Amino acid sequence: MRKHWKILILAAAAAACAMLLGGCHGGVSTTSFAVPDTFDEDAPHEITFWAKNDTNKTQVKIYNEAVAGFEKLYPKIKVNLRLYTNYGDIYNDVITNISTGTTPNVCITYPDHIATYKTGQNVVVPLDDLVGDDKYGLGGSQLKFDGPKQDEVIPQFFEEGRIDGYLYAMPFMRSTEACYINKTYVEKLGYEVPDVLTWDYIWEVSEAAMEKDKDGTFKVNGQNVMIPFLYKSTDNMMIQMLQQYGAGYSTPEGEVLLFNDTTKELLQEISAHARSRAFSTFKISSYPANFLNAGQCIFAIDSTAGATWMGSDAPLVDISPDKLVRFETVVRPVPQADPDHLQMISQGPSVCIFNKPDPQEVLASWLFTQYLLTNDVQIAYSGTEGYLPVTSKAQQSEEYQEYLAAAGTDTKDHYQVKIDASRLIMDHTEDTFVTPVFNGSASLRDAAGYLIEDVCKGARRKKEIDDSYLKELFNNTKKLYHLDQIEVSGADENSRDLGPLPVTAITLLALLAGAWVLIGLYMITDRIRTRRK
Repeated sequence: MRKHWKILILAAAAAACAMLLGGCHGGVSTTSFAVPDTFDEDAPHEITFWAKNDTNKTQVKIYNEAVAGFEKLYPKIKVNLRLYTNYGDIYNDVITNISTGTTPNVCITYPDHIATYKTGQNVVVPLDDLVGDDKYGLGGSQLKFDGPKQDEVIPQFFEEGRIDGYLYAMPFMRSTEACYINKTYVEKLGYEVPDVLTWDYIWEVSEAAMEKDKDGTFKVNGQNVMIPFLYKSTDNMMIQMLQQYGAGYSTPEGEVLLFNDTTKELLQEISAHARSRAFSTFKISSYPANFLNAGQCIFAIDSTAGATWMGSDAPLVDISPDKLVRFETVVRPVPQADPDHLQMISQGPSVCIFNKPDPQEVLASWLFTQYLLTNDVQIAYSGTEGYLPVTSKAQQSEEYQEYLAAAGTDTKDHYQVKIDASRLIMDHTEDTFVTPVFNGSASLRDAAGYLIEDVCKGARRKKEIDDSYLKELFNNTKKLYHLDQIEVSGADENSRDLGPLPVTAITLLALLAGAWVLIGLYMITDRIRTRRK
């Protein structure tokens, strides 16, 4: 009997140790997936695909057609499509569903989000072995569709899906930011639009546009409203400016470098133009496209994926016809610190796969993910906005080249501004960069934008944006976005503060301690009994 008790106690201790090692700090994803030798096409599978569309009916149609086309090839795989209007909602729902074990099979997302997803144990599927599989990998022999080979995925876009050395995402579409310019007003102010804008140029022209007539209206447009320079995504603005000026933002290990002297200088410059009202942001003023199309903005910076909202003839003009102003629209890269060495952010949705108990279900998800990279899907979806297909197979196809060549022949499918935006990312793929991805990088991105939003609001309220203001802002931002809690990988464990242990880890430690107490009590009792004998 005593032997059985001893075995049970030791088993409890071992179990506690195993749980502790697997549960502390949320665990980490595995770095491989065992690809099944064959895919069982006779077994039914039901997979869920969470996707995002820009309230664009054409995009919804393309998703539905992609699902229908895939199900025709694999009739035993049922794909349930769930559409979202923004990436934030997808991210929040995934986080919620991780805790309940009800994640989708496939979802449109960003690497920053995946870095958080994969902190859970075995949540996100690493794709390296799937990509390289002879039968079911990229260009595999058993695929029922003409998908791209690995060397036909644009290398820069492919590598964006790597986190901690392993591939966790496949690119779906790519975009960058563009500056949509009212060329008519720029020339009216006595300037020419250069091929590459600089920050000095854009600030100068923006301030010049603030001049008013005696009646109080702005000279350049004759209206009561003028915001010369409007930026949609201030997180991208700060990140790109720091990259261009060679200042710190973060390291791949998760070290936060955002709060530096260059950041202070940039914020003071930005706040000066916010004070004069020559510059504003989406969160303060609303969509840049609406002001641009109403003749109330000269430089509107937004994603190339927003091109169909920009310009007098934009297919998705979102203001009433009586407010629309006619002008010539041109597209340029975002302002640069050095016009001879362009640096612009690469962005756009990727696709990740979530792990499930059945490897066949995961393989079905992978097949569908690859189907999204076929020419039919890539070319059709890229045509809805200023997106760029992520494969050279699609970009170099006769169909896509004909699409580009038809720029300007109509104001819908071949809207000039939209295709110019696509060409922008195509022509400058080598000039793009991505930020390091780690658990907490999404919060750091939000913090970068928050800095600009705060100083702009402060300047508009006549506050002095001095060193004291910025010092307090930096401290508050670190706390607000929990940046002081980001763990830096590869640091000296003896000198690194990991923060408080999660409740699960504390519980497991208590369980382990209890097991050892039981072992000790058993040993003492056993020794007393032995002596009595």
